[in-house]
Amino acid sequence: MEFKKFEHQVIIRETLLDIYGHVNNAAYFQLLEESRWDFITQQGYGLDKINQLKIGPVLLETKAKFLKELKGREQVTISMQVLEYRGKISRIQQLITKADGQVATEAEFTVALFDLRQRKLVEPTPEWLDAIGAKS
Repeated sequence: MEFKKFEHQVIIRETLLDIYGHVNNAAYFQLLEESRWDFITQQGYGLDKINQLKIGPVLLETKAKFLKELKGREQVTISMQVLEYRGKISRIQQLITKADGQVATEAEFTVALFDLRQRKLVEPTPEWLDAIGAKS
């Protein structure tokens, strides 16, 4: 199964900076999480849909590399693409790329779909596969 790539532009806000004047390491995860929510919400699988279906994504593992410094007011592109989906588990890659094309951050997340009623991981639904860009 192949997946399309999602991208959007973000301006690094001052609230994300640490005392060194660059993005705090924890703030990278905030940026990445916000972008994942934006991506799935744009595809019709936001919080309203999760509350309706009682099925939503959960993170199982995270891995990140901080390669280049990000400073306040920089415009960056955050991309997301599912790398694979095996059974109930997927791997998602996110990149934060600077305006000059340099990759500032590489992150990989292990994600699954969680049934809030049964309190267990479930197979991906057609709605979820659409939301994460599965190509037919």
